[in-house]
Amino acid sequence: MSSNPAYELLAAKLAAKGLSIDEIKGRLKTQCIETPSWGYADSGTRFGSFKQPGAAISIAEKLADAGQVHQFTGVAPKVAMHVLWDLPDDDALQSVPAAAAAAGVRIGSINPNVFQDQEYKLGSFCHHDAEVRRKAIDHSLFCLDVAKAVDSDVISFWLADGTNYPGQDSFIARKHRLQEGFAEVYAAMPPEMLMLVEYKFFEPAFYHTDLCDWGQSLLLCRHLGPQAKVLVDLGHHAQGVNIEHIVATLLDEGMLGGFHFNNRKYGDDDLTCGAINPYEFYLIYNELAAAEEDSRLRCRVEYMIDQSHNIKLKIPAMIQTVMTIQAAYAKALCVDRAELAAAREAGDTQAAELVLVDAYDTDVRPLLAVVRAEMGLDPDPLKAYFASGYQETIESERGFRQGRGLGS
Repeated sequence: MSSNPAYELLAAKLAAKGLSIDEIKGRLKTQCIETPSWGYADSGTRFGSFKQPGAAISIAEKLADAGQVHQFTGVAPKVAMHVLWDLPDDDALQSVPAAAAAAGVRIGSINPNVFQDQEYKLGSFCHHDAEVRRKAIDHSLFCLDVAKAVDSDVISFWLADGTNYPGQDSFIARKHRLQEGFAEVYAAMPPEMLMLVEYKFFEPAFYHTDLCDWGQSLLLCRHLGPQAKVLVDLGHHAQGVNIEHIVATLLDEGMLGGFHFNNRKYGDDDLTCGAINPYEFYLIYNELAAAEEDSRLRCRVEYMIDQSHNIKLKIPAMIQTVMTIQAAYAKALCVDRAELAAAREAGDTQAAELVLVDAYDTDVRPLLAVVRAEMGLDPDPLKAYFASGYQETIESERGFRQGRGLGS
């Protein structure tokens, strides 16, 4: 008799659909999710921040905390760095490789900061003043050197550029400045590097943002070349936008390069992934999983988390997010694609929808528990983390401190 009857029942159900449980487990074991260094530091809103005991302030502490997430989930080996927040001096940069190795992780994307300094009030790459544009470009070129020093092959851009009032600047002039500045950075990239270009439909500018949607990002990337791809942030869309449609389109065009996983109820993106509309998140992952099985679609996609855990504990919130992403992927892998194709071919709308609903309703927790056990992990990462004592240790040793970065 099986020691895990729920898992055996699921395996039998998948086998009846012609799906291989071993193949699904293999794909889950090779999942790779990047966590953000800034997700382990104090953060807040434009109105203020909320300090947590034990929040990381140095890059070494952030890497150590990220190492805990990877240790308990097994699928979060990479950590994104935000250059101005993580590297206040050359000593910090020199310490990164050893600190990452000690934590059992490696550096993922390098994120330039061209929105924080006072000179960027009217923009960075799009600014009317050539000296301000030069500062943004030089900082980005420096970030390429940082990437080389820490063995990263991804540079990820988000611009706050935009205007607050009609007539403030020329849309077209700003577009050309943007393209020219990025072209200089792109030309300096090593051949193996990937440039990700994020977009946001509003904020912090009130009238327009220069990279306001996936089309604007796509146009810029196509001007630059094949190493530039679109980054989709799940919270950077207006209400009702069909994000899974955007994802499918970018996949088909070979232009999807990365994700920032998070969630939003209204306009911004700092809620825990899957907290508001888990079915939508599953539908997005359904497109990603389907693309993995399509030999015509060969996108290199970087899966990243971008959240500010303002009131949740940092490391537990990150573990919860990774587990949510794993569950969405597992459900998407349970879709009977042959049955789905047959329903579509027959024009049976209800049957096609119910194929997706059936996979979404599947309880994948027994499957993920077995996957983790086979990886030598505790079946319940969050419970195991709390039992480890690490949270109590960092709260006791670090206490409340002043750091740097968003909300600090």
